[in-house]
Amino acid sequence: MKSSVLRAAACTVALVSVAAAALAQPKVDLGKREFEAKCASCHGIDGRGNGPFAEQLKTRLPDLTMLARNNGGIFPVNKTCEIIEGAGKGHGTRAMPVWGVEYTVQAAEALPDLPYNQAVFVRSRIMALLEYLNQLQVK
Repeated sequence: MKSSVLRAAACTVALVSVAAAALAQPKVDLGKREFEAKCASCHGIDGRGNGPFAEQLKTRLPDLTMLARNNGGIFPVNKTCEIIEGAGKGHGTRAMPVWGVEYTVQAAEALPDLPYNQAVFVRSRIMALLEYLNQLQVK
């Protein structure tokens, strides 16, 4: 009887410890991580087009914090998604990587033996970027 009570108490303490540790973990913003890893070198850490490689490009980069303001106050989700993915007209001269293709290649390299849906993998990464870009919009 005592050992089962001790086991139950030990399990309860362990569960509470795991729950507390999970709650204490900082929230990870996948879109921000993706932006910093893939976009900030050109678009700048603040999204205003002033990254370290921006001056090497032939065309001026757009201020990504102004996308909603330049679209009547509504963040242009579909257009921005097409541009990032590489299907949109505004993608320029291809100085900007076609991230839809890049993400597909990365998925194949990272998950060679695992079954996965490439479209979901690519769309998830782009959606994370879109959510982060939406957060950057000036009010």
